[in-house]
Amino acid sequence: MTAAAASVIHSVRLAGADGIVADGWVRFAAGRVVATGTSRSWTADADTAVLDGRALAGEGAILSPGFIDIHGHGGAGVSYDDGPAAIRAARALHREHGTTRAVLSLVTAPLAELEQRAAMVADLAATDADVLGSHLEGPFLDPGHKGAHDAALLRAPDADGLDRLLSAGRGTIRQITLAPELPGGLDAIGRIVEAGVVAAVGHTAAAYDLCRAAFDAGATVLTHAFNAMPGLHHRDPGPVAAAAGDPRVTLEVIADGVHLHPEIVRLAFAAAPGRVALVTDAMAAAGHSDGHYVLGKLGVDVQGGVARLTDGGAIAGSTLTQDAALRTAVGAGVGITEALTALTTTPARAIGRGDDLGRLAPGFLADAVLLDGDLTVRGVWTAGERSL
Repeated sequence: MTAAAASVIHSVRLAGADGIVADGWVRFAAGRVVATGTSRSWTADADTAVLDGRALAGEGAILSPGFIDIHGHGGAGVSYDDGPAAIRAARALHREHGTTRAVLSLVTAPLAELEQRAAMVADLAATDADVLGSHLEGPFLDPGHKGAHDAALLRAPDADGLDRLLSAGRGTIRQITLAPELPGGLDAIGRIVEAGVVAAVGHTAAAYDLCRAAFDAGATVLTHAFNAMPGLHHRDPGPVAAAAGDPRVTLEVIADGVHLHPEIVRLAFAAAPGRVALVTDAMAAAGHSDGHYVLGKLGVDVQGGVARLTDGGAIAGSTLTQDAALRTAVGAGVGITEALTALTTTPARAIGRGDDLGRLAPGFLADAVLLDGDLTVRGVWTAGERSL
């Protein structure tokens, strides 16, 4: 990465939650956004690096806040479960595609292994600022909606198991996905939230009323909406309708053209405006070649960029990057402002970091992505340091 004492990026369309400002500029200093404006109102001294966004990315240049992925498992041929070197390699791949910070999702494993992995992520979060903590996607899942999780390792969310995991994470576990219909499920949601962790409903058979009860108990995220859960039905609306109708809940959406039809992506944005988080759910094959992989302890075959379990053929994560998710969402008819919000402000807010991440505004961390008119990444900054 390269850094300057201060930087000004000018002549860009500046993206924010309220829309895109033409001919904008932003100033970074000491890792933070210190000022924004329009036209030629910026100034620079000899210690300031000045970058012309239009020269770097063309007439359609857009400067967005850095993308935040709150649900992903790896990339560049490796998994986040595989240790710090693998995590850094996968993060480098996703950073090239605009993901400046990420929550690391860990798949179901024996409880002792999950404790070790949560502790490993806690150690890494202390040294690598782009690692926001961990997401435990399991083991508290419905076996009938297990997806790419080992059914033999699934369990009910008992107090002892939860406390062991929360203790191992040392305050860095950001999110725990669980099926609320499991014995003790609603009580577990309360315990998770009391610990300052986001409780997410997912991999579940729960019907509409139970999902509403889960949200009333404190759950605030629906893990990869529509996937690994009952679908919408006119007499049984299910988890997606319960989440879309609750202004407290963020809906994760995997916009890869495989998990969801583009029209379902558009409908999700229409049903829950400002509450969709575009996530990757990426496994090791993201940014890597087709072939055979392992997710947790399960074999996965990737063909044509589509990951499926070797045994049974269920979808096993994605090979998605967040810039591709942006292009898919916009191609489905989602407005550019809404799609960028789903990569920035919304996921930051969902994990309790809406006060310093997800906006290009004074005081916020200087994370930014420069896009050209085709929504291809042309520049990436994390805390003011340029990596692409």
